[in-house]
Amino acid sequence: MLMTHTLKHPITIDGSEVTKLSLRRPTVRDIKLSQRKANEIDQTIEMVAMLSEQKPDTIESLDAEDFTAIANELGKLMGGEAS
Repeated sequence: MLMTHTLKHPITIDGSEVTKLSLRRPTVRDIKLSQRKANEIDQTIEMVAMLSEQKPDTIESLDAEDFTAIANELGKLMGGEAS
């Protein structure tokens, strides 16, 4: 199952405008790999990058509003409540 987020603030990846970002459901391995990062924001960036098959630099270029919405949706995918 994929989660697709429509970006309120599109970004450019490899010269193409991207208006949506799709993430697959996370596995325990994904969680384990993301937790190698020292802090929560870097862990979330790492997780979103892995699940969307994008580079962490690409995720860091997202508008904060889109990143926060994606992080909240990711929390729901993992069985938690959105903050």
